[in-house]
Amino acid sequence: MNAEPNITAAKSVRCELELRERSLLAPFAAFSADSKGRARKEPECDYRMAFQHDRDRIIHSKAFRRLKYKTQVFLTPSGDHYRTRLTHTLEVSQIARTIAKALFLNEDLTEAIALGHDLGHTPFGHAGETVLNRLHPEGFKHFKQSLRVVDILEKDGAGLNLSFEVRDGIIKHSKGKGPILSPALEHTAVTLEGRCVRLADIIAYVNHDLDDAIRAQAISADEIPLKCQKVLGKTHPQRINSMVTDIIDVSRQIPGSLQISPEILEAITDLRTFLFTRVYESPVVYRDFSKASRLLEEIYIYLSKHPDEFQTKYYPAYIESATLEDNLRDFIASMTDRYAFSLYEKLFLPHPWNI
Repeated sequence: MNAEPNITAAKSVRCELELRERSLLAPFAAFSADSKGRARKEPECDYRMAFQHDRDRIIHSKAFRRLKYKTQVFLTPSGDHYRTRLTHTLEVSQIARTIAKALFLNEDLTEAIALGHDLGHTPFGHAGETVLNRLHPEGFKHFKQSLRVVDILEKDGAGLNLSFEVRDGIIKHSKGKGPILSPALEHTAVTLEGRCVRLADIIAYVNHDLDDAIRAQAISADEIPLKCQKVLGKTHPQRINSMVTDIIDVSRQIPGSLQISPEILEAITDLRTFLFTRVYESPVVYRDFSKASRLLEEIYIYLSKHPDEFQTKYYPAYIESATLEDNLRDFIASMTDRYAFSLYEKLFLPHPWNI
């Protein structure tokens, strides 16, 4: 006589993890079992919760690996200690997880959003984003491209089929020169974990871009505004600690919210303004960005005039149902810095004749 089927040991692992979330996380955290789900229904993993599974999918994606060779600020630096888009992503993840853990939020969701937030970034940093925004008929935003990567482009066109909460955090992470704490609902993630990544992103880049600029001798530490030094600290670790601890301390006073004190918020904003003026838009950095923009523009124009060559020789992932312009956008946005240099050389520079 066969015994009645019981829940499998494997399935019980995920169920136990979901129950543990219920007991450990704050009531306003995002719980894996309550996810709004995925665009395409699929069986649940026996051992991993939904957001944990999403994090793993992102880490194993091709787009994530390419971040290693994409510029953060300084183009393809030869120095070992300059940040790349990948190390930026890891720093965002670490900062976001620290905040999420202290506020008893969902670390798996926080980490998944952080690791996926820049997957759509172009080669050569914002220089690539600027040139694609100008050339593509519908413009270009890296956060929209990040969502396109996980929804469509990864896994040979199948996408990663991530949960709603991770996708929402990715599309709403960016702020540019806009408000750090945006009052607009369209820029505000539905989860506190997504909002946490938005704050971690700016904490990471204003600090590590400042650190890299000093290393590159584009600025000196003495040039950092005195008010920012007084409020945030004089060193890289002090500044990060000031920002992170302030967010945690102030937010814990108002459970269910994510807050920054006015003094720290003003100092972060001032530091970002300083970076735009003295680093991102400085003649030294801008000169290289201008060259990189021309390189990508020439590639874009050439391939747009040779669509058959583009599709058959350079972009086998060409999507037939998409326009040529959309395929060009996807192709160029996916490039690493070194691939863009290599392709430009192949298309436009003469090669020694080998007999």
